[in-house]
Amino acid sequence: MKKIFVASTLLCLLTFALVSCAIGGNSDTGNTDNTVGMDSRNFIPGSITINKGENITLENQEATVHIISNGSWQGDIPDSQKEPGAPVVNNVTMSSANQTLVIGPFNTAGTFHYYCMVHDGMSLTVIVH
Repeated sequence: MKKIFVASTLLCLLTFALVSCAIGGNSDTGNTDNTVGMDSRNFIPGSITINKGENITLENQEATVHIISNGSWQGDIPDSQKEPGAPVVNNVTMSSANQTLVIGPFNTAGTFHYYCMVHDGMSLTVIVH
């Protein structure tokens, strides 16, 4: 009887772990909470796919100054163009480690772009389904 109880308990724990891994999240990046990290010069990942109605969270992983806005880098030229339906981010300064910025909700399907005005080439693409 004790062996059956232990086997049943282990099976329940395994089932719970597998179900927990499959619920929600961002299957394209392995990101389960829509968080995009920022190191000294990059968004990590540089592209994220989310569902309509969701937010993303930017997290500054270092004490590096970033100024975040709608738009992207086109080569070495910043393009501050905002796509229709994109949540507005207007020159938000992030300067301390672990500082976060929630962007959203993204209520329109499409592809949206954000960038760091300080670091050439630091662009983020948000794809909303």
